[in-house]
Amino acid sequence: SGFVRYVFGRLGIGLPRTTYQQEYQGPFLELSQLQAGDLSFWGGRGSTHHVGIYMGGNQYIHAPETGDVVKISSVSSYNPPSFGVRVR
Repeated sequence: SGFVRYVFGRLGIGLPRTTYQQEYQGPFLELSQLQAGDLSFWGGRGSTHHVGIYMGGNQYIHAPETGDVVKISSVSSYNPPSFGVRVR
């Protein structure tokens, strides 16, 4: 959530600090609706535990955990996201 907040902040878009707060910053999206720049979340709405930024081409960028490096991963990986949000 810190990485996502940083990236959007650099674009002039203020987001709250936590994943739980970020999941309510736009309309709910099914994975098939994701477009580049949308947020992708892991966990059910109201109890998410991770967020990334969808890049298009079935890939997202995220910071897996504090202290780890930023990574690009596939949405169709072993643990795909649960839903997305389009920040407005």
